[in-house]
Amino acid sequence: MKVYLIWLTLVILWNFGFPNATPLEDVVVAIILGIISKILKEKLNL
Repeated sequence: MKVYLIWLTLVILWNFGFPNATPLEDVVVAIILGIISKILKEKLNL
């Protein structure tokens, strides 16, 4: 649940912080946030 809340916070910050982002930028950030989420999930489960 912690990882989801961190991911959600980052998504909200991205959407409100960069409202004029292009679709390509949105896709790149989505991939980066997915990778961060996976890393956090692995680190927090140790």
